[in-house]
Amino acid sequence: MKKFIVILVISLFLISGCASFRSGIQGKYEGAAEKNFGAGKVSVLFIFDHYKQSKGWDAIPKLEGKYDIIRDFDNFLIDAMNELSNVGKYNTYTEYATDVSEPYRRAQKDSLLAVHDFIFRVKFNKENSFAQYFLGALFSSLSATVLPIPYKKNYSVTISIYNSEDVLIKTYSREASITKWVQSVLIFIYPFYTEKKKTEEIYIQFLHDIFRQVEAEKVLIKR
Repeated sequence: MKKFIVILVISLFLISGCASFRSGIQGKYEGAAEKNFGAGKVSVLFIFDHYKQSKGWDAIPKLEGKYDIIRDFDNFLIDAMNELSNVGKYNTYTEYATDVSEPYRRAQKDSLLAVHDFIFRVKFNKENSFAQYFLGALFSSLSATVLPIPYKKNYSVTISIYNSEDVLIKTYSREASITKWVQSVLIFIYPFYTEKKKTEEIYIQFLHDIFRQVEAEKVLIKR
């Protein structure tokens, strides 16, 4: 009997699945999409900060390392750039915590700041509750994943746009969340509701929605 119970528990762990469901975008632009095809071309510098924080574990938000940033982010940016009709040339710079001890990286950033018409300072933040994760994992383990356990991650982005004189022009922000459920029976729907897919959807919609609003409000037209 004991052997059967052990085999049953191990089997439940092995076949346990998960499914992730995302919220809508908070702060979504509801205005009409308008294009500025006749506007003069401008140059743009995108400065990206990717932060993460586990509340109750991390004292402050921390910059993600080069290999921790969401995969394929460059593809998301390229796709969203189609919303901006009058960007002639652009450059990107991603900040890392190691920049503190790398003068050549800071010099590279300063040189880029000096030669663009507009600067987009883009701050992504990924946040979850350590207590919720710890207790969820504990109860999930005790129940051999029979009890459905939710894990929630909150995502946000803030984009501040500056002109070439470092004067703030506009600030935009969006928020969304993903709830990941873990339970044995979810193995049947796992391939269609992965956390990776839902996270990508959030990043893509963040960028598209804000860029669409920037375009409609004619922020990138030099005056």
